[in-house]
Amino acid sequence: MTTSSTDRTARFAGVVPPVATPLLPDGTVDHASLERLVDYLVGSGAHGLFALGSTGETAYFTDAQRAEILGTIVTAAAGRVPIIAGAIELTAPRIIDTARRLTHVGADAVVTTAPLYTLNSPSEVDAHFRTIAAAIDVPLWAYDVPVRVHSKLSLDLLMGLAADGVIAGVKDSSGDDVGFRRLVAANAAAGHPLQLLTGHEVVVDAMLLAGADGVVPGFANVEAPGYVRLWDAATQGDWEAARAEQERLNRAFEIVFQPTGLSGDATGVGAFKAGMKARGIIDHATMAVTVEPLSDDAVEKIGMILSDLDLLPAPHAR
Repeated sequence: MTTSSTDRTARFAGVVPPVATPLLPDGTVDHASLERLVDYLVGSGAHGLFALGSTGETAYFTDAQRAEILGTIVTAAAGRVPIIAGAIELTAPRIIDTARRLTHVGADAVVTTAPLYTLNSPSEVDAHFRTIAAAIDVPLWAYDVPVRVHSKLSLDLLMGLAADGVIAGVKDSSGDDVGFRRLVAANAAAGHPLQLLTGHEVVVDAMLLAGADGVVPGFANVEAPGYVRLWDAATQGDWEAARAEQERLNRAFEIVFQPTGLSGDATGVGAFKAGMKARGIIDHATMAVTVEPLSDDAVEKIGMILSDLDLLPAPHAR
């Protein structure tokens, strides 16, 4: 089955932050902070936005909440950058339903993973992506995140989908840098049918040097301008400047290692939210329902790291 998803062009390259979801103390969406966050990201020079991903805590929200969140992101972005939205669901029929809802709200492209919960063969995973692409009217991206899905999207699978125009790109959060390097090489040899974005925010300079088309850095919610400077340096071939900016970002990224004894969701997104609140980008660091909050000690350490790097407050936050 061949689809025309790559012809319905919505290109994503450069810095495409995964938008966090600010919440009020009662757990409802803080739309005012979300609007301010989007304005901060776009105003800092982001080239696109990745809505409803892991950093956006999408798994914790209802379908209605996801539509609300995306609606606010679309309105706040006001057409300044393209938006790709995560349709993260169990299987193809549910993903198609979610994807259509999100495109109706305004997503320019949809990204999804291999099936969740089900036990599928490689040929069934292939059919999964083909079925979704054939049923939607925007480009489909593959999200390779085995830490959450518990299966890796293979090189042969991705390039086969690319050859038939099923997927327009890959967001790689696999942790497999060798695999990503092989994907970059295979994609180049095939004429670059895919846009390839890395989700590894602490090695962006290396991934761009290897040939990635851009980055989806969760930490951009805290410090977006740094990733834009890194991208600009890389595109100009100034790899020394790119490495220096990466190392500065990595020093700030140490906030993620301050919480201890918590889940992966609480630690990473929790640190981002604490940093965003400290910088005045959002009003509250509330986590999604059931996710534990950070300790006061961790929050204090995060503030100290940002202060020591002269990152308080954020100059672009409003």
